[in-house]
Amino acid sequence: MWPANAARTVAAMRVLVAVGGNAMTAPDGSARPVDQIDAVRRAAEPLADLVAAGHQVLLTHGNGPQVGNLLVKNELAAAVVPPVPLDWCVAQTQATIGFILVNALERALAARGLDTPVTTVVTRTLVTADDPGFAHPAKPIGRYLPESEARTMIEHGQTWQDRGARGWRRVVASPEPEQILDAPAIHALAAAGFVVVASGGGGIPVVREDGVIRGVEAVIDKDLAAAVLAAATSADVLVIATDVEAAVLGYGTADPRPIGTTTPSELRRHSAEFEGGSMRPKIEAVCRFVESGGQRGVITSLEKIFDGAAGRSGTVVLPDGATGGPSREGEAHA
Repeated sequence: MWPANAARTVAAMRVLVAVGGNAMTAPDGSARPVDQIDAVRRAAEPLADLVAAGHQVLLTHGNGPQVGNLLVKNELAAAVVPPVPLDWCVAQTQATIGFILVNALERALAARGLDTPVTTVVTRTLVTADDPGFAHPAKPIGRYLPESEARTMIEHGQTWQDRGARGWRRVVASPEPEQILDAPAIHALAAAGFVVVASGGGGIPVVREDGVIRGVEAVIDKDLAAAVLAAATSADVLVIATDVEAAVLGYGTADPRPIGTTTPSELRRHSAEFEGGSMRPKIEAVCRFVESGGQRGVITSLEKIFDGAAGRSGTVVLPDGATGGPSREGEAHA
């Protein structure tokens, strides 16, 4: 069962698709095991379409809701057992989500008559120990707690901030991803014909000190890490799947303008419009990927990734000089 437009595929590509962690939950945000399994099955369909069309697919994913669940368990059990550190939380969710994705992708590929092997790699991302984020942690994670409960977590070495009427919230470092340490293994598996799930949640945050690797309490932006992974594995295209079909200028105003085909230089001229929002790291990720030699970076919805990978849908970022500037979505892909 191929998508209707599969025949339009021009040439096989290595495509890295980054799927958000919220795509692994029910539409209402529920994250029970059954909700996550059902959501992943839906997400696997367009990914299987890419494989069926002859593309080599790598997959990375977010893990925000899943790590959030583990943090709640940490908090509820803090008086009984020590909290699990963030690097462990990322490793656990990588393995769990990877397991669910492998099962779902195998099922979707089998429905298309394919026996393409699928695997997942628990992946480490190297950051620098002197990243400014460690000195001034500012990334909020988890739920709000009353001061009395937050104090218990502070006694375990965590950093929490008073956020006023809503309560206290934990903040952690969000350092820049420097290197995907397990990229050689991911590259080798892809070259052997596997669909590879890797670097979930931005990767397990680690630093190298005196030649020794150790995990750290941090979260890495999964889109920025996806750009590093895509470059390290020689991907042709990076597709960041989100809940909208394209990045939009004037989002939430009376004059929304979806961005079609553009370049890093042109797109960054509008970066102030995306300041502080969830779209900002996605834009930065596709720009970095193209600037590092990638053929095309795309931001689009999960349902549109097939056409997005081919440059026919979404915000399509090409190398500078390849296009005259940003266009509206309809103009770019008419």
